[in-house]
Amino acid sequence: MIAKRIIPCLDVKEGRTVKGVHFENLIDAGDIVELAARYSEEGADELVFLDITASHDRRETRRDWVERVARATRVPFTVGGGITSERDVEALLESGADKISVNSAAIDNPALIDRLARAFGSQCVVAAIDAKQEQGSWRVYRQGGRVATNRWLFEWAREVVNRGAGEILFTSMDHDGTRRGFALHPLALLDEMLRVPVIASGGAGSPGDFHDAFVVGRASAALAAGIFHFGDMTIPELKRYLHANGINVRITG
Repeated sequence: MIAKRIIPCLDVKEGRTVKGVHFENLIDAGDIVELAARYSEEGADELVFLDITASHDRRETRRDWVERVARATRVPFTVGGGITSERDVEALLESGADKISVNSAAIDNPALIDRLARAFGSQCVVAAIDAKQEQGSWRVYRQGGRVATNRWLFEWAREVVNRGAGEILFTSMDHDGTRRGFALHPLALLDEMLRVPVIASGGAGSPGDFHDAFVVGRASAALAAGIFHFGDMTIPELKRYLHANGINVRITG
């Protein structure tokens, strides 16, 4: 059985890690390098770095930030924010990223996913989807949750996978920062309809929430930020809990 992955997320603004609720009211959560080093040492399976204002500011992800974090971590490292071309991906991979995450640019130009998958392989391309419940479904948002689109979660997820995305990072904007648990029903539907791994994001507040994401939501990985950044839970504590409750996770040390 493939081990479930625990993935801390660094949402980065102006070179600092930030965290909010429903993508709003962001507060400082710490130094990006210090947090990356800590999570690598604690046994995180991967790390995600999102330059959350890059698309809104119409700029590339800051390579110097990526290089600093890459030097501090020994685990696979995904970078997103402002990626619009093969050249952007090449620069990030040269700076130390292992995978890239695309969101707004793919919504604007879906063929970007086809091009990136052909150039770098599907295993390198993570499609990040931010969505909130509206009109009985899940509307997709772009630019860090600032702008509503005419796309809907399940149709869009199927399209990006068909275009070559090797993984889906689904964040429920309704659950983000609430610490009330992940959006389990849409997670389970995504797992049922897609042939690629799905990462659960938004709402982690307790070890039991991760357990539910894996068992009920059938996610391949679970991503969290605030509970790790602010010391509510450590990665070793979480993995010991999951292991004791029947979840296959990698435990180091």
